[in-house]
Amino acid sequence: MITLDDLSKKFGARTLFEDVTISFTEGNRYALTGPNGCGKSTLLKIIMGLEEATSGKAYRPKKVGFLKQNIEDFKDVKVIDTVIFGNDKLYKVLHERDLLYEKEMTDAIGMRLAEIEETIAEEDGYSAEAEAGELLIGMGIDLEFHEKVLSEIPLDRQFRVLLCQALFGKPQALLLDEPTNHLDLDSITWLENFLAKYSGTLIVISHDRYFLNSVATTIADIDYEAIIQYPGNYDDMVLTKTKIKDRTEKEAKNKEKKIEKLNEFISKFRSGTRASQVQSRVKEIQKLQPQDLKKTNIQRPYIRFVPPLIIPGKLIFKIEKISKSYDENQVIENFTFDVMRGDKIAVIGNNGLGKTTLLKMITNVLKPDSGSCQTGHNVSVGYFPQNHLDILDKSSNTTLIDWLKSKKDNALEQEIRGVLGKLLFAGDDAFKELKALSGGEAARLIVASLMLTEPNTLVLDEPNNHLDLEAVSALAWGIDEFKGTVIFSSHDRDLISKVATKLLVFEDGKINYFLGSYDEYLAKKSYV
Repeated sequence: MITLDDLSKKFGARTLFEDVTISFTEGNRYALTGPNGCGKSTLLKIIMGLEEATSGKAYRPKKVGFLKQNIEDFKDVKVIDTVIFGNDKLYKVLHERDLLYEKEMTDAIGMRLAEIEETIAEEDGYSAEAEAGELLIGMGIDLEFHEKVLSEIPLDRQFRVLLCQALFGKPQALLLDEPTNHLDLDSITWLENFLAKYSGTLIVISHDRYFLNSVATTIADIDYEAIIQYPGNYDDMVLTKTKIKDRTEKEAKNKEKKIEKLNEFISKFRSGTRASQVQSRVKEIQKLQPQDLKKTNIQRPYIRFVPPLIIPGKLIFKIEKISKSYDENQVIENFTFDVMRGDKIAVIGNNGLGKTTLLKMITNVLKPDSGSCQTGHNVSVGYFPQNHLDILDKSSNTTLIDWLKSKKDNALEQEIRGVLGKLLFAGDDAFKELKALSGGEAARLIVASLMLTEPNTLVLDEPNNHLDLEAVSALAWGIDEFKGTVIFSSHDRDLISKVATKLLVFEDGKINYFLGSYDEYLAKKSYV
């Protein structure tokens, strides 16, 4: 069990949460929710003792699995050993044992080795490599990588190794901050199944709504400078929270009406003979006055892509026999496909198979080795790259307002500020420099540029990365309502399910076309 006792955290004048006393019990799976910047990651660090609370204490079990982000610390460590490091005590005695066996045997070394073997047995060390290997395979990391040094394997798989490290050693509690980042759909499904069987205390942060609905038994929502628990999954919490909000607003309106009637009575009889009745109504008004309530921190951006003024031809992209290789790795071979006006196409499949390569070739960011990608008549393209640095120079002193101005020369400042406001950049945020942006802010800025420039075709590569749940929901709504053409890649199943009417699926060494929704695709796949 994890317990918070009168816990508070403040940054200057800003309060994230205050005087929180709450328990996270064994056997429950908690989704920690709230918008970017509300303190979710900070809370996990406080629980782990990596960051100080302003006041109060956090208590945790002895054995906690924590998803680290410090890849550099393990760059020279073998993959299998990096996973075993998840049990720090076991890792240290295994390392010590290896060093002692290199020395000349003495009575003291013999006695120490006996103690070490006892510790290894207590920590299930004799099955450690088998357990670590099973976790790695589940995460899609093939056996050929297990004995390699971490820095020798692809970057996305390095992050998966750190996730395996957190899961290793049967921890009593698991703290996972965005565990689905860098995972493909198969790996996310495996993780969901693993966590469903986990019997300890789980606290997870994720922007993947589908994942949270699959995993969570309780939502711990950071809002109103508190942590409020709601039974059920994320959708259950939203429904409950909406009902509470509606009830609160209704009660406030009823109070206003009653206060208005009481004031009418007071005005009418203030100077008359009914002074005692007037006084009682004055006291009643004082009781009805709204208290100073803490404000919600939830902010949802308004994302809407304006219907295109210039209507393109029926054919948006004509892709003919394109191929692309990186050294000896052929990612796309002889692929032909037409994107038609009004299509909403999701590009899905495991990482490393060529989804980003395909979208880059469609937008002419990357040239195919052979074949051609032609853009149709009157097609204007808005591109959201997976790597924000492809279009944002985050070493630059350029401000947000100047960067957006460069995207649309004739845009008025009022128009630019309006778009920024919709994406939650208020007031002086317009003069923030690109180099100061967080990942979520960079993503919202790129979305703002697409709203400003009004393209009739959107090509989006993992647009939901770094966005919080409120922003992802707003993005899904914006794409779904868009009257133009959209082709996008994503691992967010909720986004895919809501938006896509066609799929391009990277699987079995080729790109398969499926006419229908993601749910229809899954139903057909399970039937086959």
